[in-house]
Amino acid sequence: MTEKDIELTHKIAQFIVKTDLGDIPQPAFEHAKVALMDWIAVTLAGKEDPLVAKLVNYAGLMGGNEQAAVIGFGIKTNISQAALINGAASHALDFDDTLEAVIGHPTVTLYPALLALAEWKGFSGQELLASYLIGLKIAAVVGQCGGMEHYMHGWHATGTIGHFASAAGCSKLLGLDEQQTIYALGIAGTQASGLKSAFGTMCKPFHAGKAAQAGLMSALLASDGFTGADNILEGTFGFLEVLNGKVNKNFVEALNAPWEAADLAQKYHASCHATHSPIEGTLAILEEESLNLDDIKSIKLHVSKLALDAAGKTDPQQGLAGKFSIPYCVANALLRGNTGTPAFTDKKVNDPKIKEFMKKISLVKSDLFKLVEAKIELETTGGKVYSRTTDVMKDIPPLEKKKEKITAKLLDLADAYLGQKKASELVEIINSLDQADNIQKLAEYYS
Repeated sequence: MTEKDIELTHKIAQFIVKTDLGDIPQPAFEHAKVALMDWIAVTLAGKEDPLVAKLVNYAGLMGGNEQAAVIGFGIKTNISQAALINGAASHALDFDDTLEAVIGHPTVTLYPALLALAEWKGFSGQELLASYLIGLKIAAVVGQCGGMEHYMHGWHATGTIGHFASAAGCSKLLGLDEQQTIYALGIAGTQASGLKSAFGTMCKPFHAGKAAQAGLMSALLASDGFTGADNILEGTFGFLEVLNGKVNKNFVEALNAPWEAADLAQKYHASCHATHSPIEGTLAILEEESLNLDDIKSIKLHVSKLALDAAGKTDPQQGLAGKFSIPYCVANALLRGNTGTPAFTDKKVNDPKIKEFMKKISLVKSDLFKLVEAKIELETTGGKVYSRTTDVMKDIPPLEKKKEKITAKLLDLADAYLGQKKASELVEIINSLDQADNIQKLAEYYS
């Protein structure tokens, strides 16, 4: 049996259609609520990025029905534009979650489309969360097929694989049948794109918004009988053949594996996830060895080729580029401590003290690492060398700790827009969302 004989697209569609809400364990819903809390937090913070205003202006030019909220702007637009704007806003700061199986950021391609659709149609909180979990599952399965080859060839997996995630989730939420779901995946797959050459520009977050928007459109078209390829993933000239991947023969087991929401790695630094292990590892050495900044002679960071490609900028000039600079992110963490959104302005990136300290930091490609792992070698002025290996993808906190950290993140990032009282009420609404008959009350809080 060849790869093209394996009906990957059909099996995925069957899973989407046949999975009932009762098949999903309660802990998975709890993880989905944490992911939603994190997503709203980064979207409210990201709405201030200039690229979001430009998309809002574009939506105004296009016009259309007022169907769903543009988060943080107090306006509504049609669900297609809402998915685009909110998706781009949530990825604008690179403060959103990552799933290792995708080698990308799945939530920013899912919740923007699902929330717009749920607000418009009045779906329940449990239906929303279940559709998210199913879309996340499909993102993981397609990611395992696309794999490292897909990402390293230059595709931005958030954008490409995100098309399938959004289409899968929206198909489930709309209650499409199996054939319609196959077509939705086909319509989404033929639109899938996103190039890593766009990193450091407004187009990187635009990829997330486009994936959300395209998946939503694909499901809506399929519901009206619009057709697409029925083997878009595994077929000749299909997604995996053309965009560098292959059918993972264990994909059926992957469909039946535990729900991926527990494996989501949320961010606690507002930069590319490839910068996080170097930040955490370096800070840990200083704390454990009771070192001061004056004690540091040099820091050698051993990272993967993927990390170098994604975040290997050594002389960033703009705040956005600083998010993709491991040396800057480490220097900033050491000198300032604040690794949130205020650290990534043009002025902060070009601070002479930071630039001078960055000269102590070097990057070395390690063939031992594949993703965002890092080995830190810190040499002191006294000649001692301290070494530590860190992998933030393996150090994901348990549910209750994750919920605590993300609640704090939402309260922090939402304060400027909502205030503490309303932000706290928003947390309560999200925590009980699976009991809500529709999500309208949630939408009223962030609109």
